[in-house]
Amino acid sequence: MVMNSAPLTTVPAASAPAPAAVNPVLRIPPAAPATAAAYFRASLTFHADVSDVAAALAAGGDPGFVVVDSRSGPAWDQGHVPGAIHLPTALIAEQAERLLDPAVPVVTYCWGPGCNGATRAALALAERGYQVKEMLGGFEYWAREGFAYETWEGEARRDPDPLTAPAEGDDCGC
Repeated sequence: MVMNSAPLTTVPAASAPAPAAVNPVLRIPPAAPATAAAYFRASLTFHADVSDVAAALAAGGDPGFVVVDSRSGPAWDQGHVPGAIHLPTALIAEQAERLLDPAVPVVTYCWGPGCNGATRAALALAERGYQVKEMLGGFEYWAREGFAYETWEGEARRDPDPLTAPAEGDDCGC
């Protein structure tokens, strides 16, 4: 260990930069607690995560919502959430009324976090009067968390990715 023998200098408090000025996290300060609570509560009205959707579907019976895969036909064939309805975003205007009950909330998904297809599908459905949430993580995280999915060849499942899913039998505590 090398010791620095230079004397320490102190900067008077009045001339020291404020912590927020040098800290990129606090450069814009957090919202007031009530404002933050309202924002996060609202966010939960728009989003559901993969684990919550999977738990609701696995509980059996009517989950109270329908899942919509907004991707293309070839993407659907590669894998989709069991029981999901295939309704590509481009076809929502002409097919939503035939495939969906406006009284039943819809959860949309697309490929994953790098794709905003589920957001566009959710917008198109909301504009047509449907109650809708977006499944965060999309099909990518459905598969990465180890949930079963259907392909054109039948049911499939991947081992859970330890970076995205808790160890089997564990709960992430969220």
